[in-house]
Amino acid sequence: MAARSSDSRGVFYEAVQAVLGSWPVLQIAVENGFGGSHVQEKAQWMVGVIHEYFYTNSDLEQYEVEETLQGIMNDEFDTMVEDGSLPLIAQQLCTFFSQCQHGDTTNMKEKIAQLSQKKYNVKANVQEVRDEEESSTEEDEEAMDCETSIPTPSTGTASAAPSTSASDGHHREPEEGEIPEADGWTVVRRKKK
Repeated sequence: MAARSSDSRGVFYEAVQAVLGSWPVLQIAVENGFGGSHVQEKAQWMVGVIHEYFYTNSDLEQYEVEETLQGIMNDEFDTMVEDGSLPLIAQQLCTFFSQCQHGDTTNMKEKIAQLSQKKYNVKANVQEVRDEEESSTEEDEEAMDCETSIPTPSTGTASAAPSTSASDGHHREPEEGEIPEADGWTVVRRKKK
């Protein structure tokens, strides 16, 4: 029984690898280097994490798997999955896990082989997401001033540190009416024309 359990666990690992390896969203993230320079290692790490997730949590529901996948894609690959593929990927993983639990590894190996051959051409035009207030037209792109507010420990209040203008390289004091930020964040405001 232990040998069958070990075999099915190994087959499930292969299944997770095949499902994630054939997922276009993850392929695009890896191909385009989303999430940093070690993206290949992250993709392999993700396979291990999902594999263990199934074995350490009993009776997982599909939505739980979807949430976990979305969290990993968001946190590790800086990618929001909005193509509707999460339910399909989660369902495939849940189905494979169920088959492993029932010892149906022969049928699984055939499906894994099919998935492994299913690699997509993932050359995609990557588009950076912008806030609604931002505009992509050149006429709206203006020079920005950056101000850094630094809390002073002696007074407990904040004072604005001199900032460097992005356009002219000169230091300037905060303008009248500006409120210094007490939390140390950099405040970016549009430069007046």
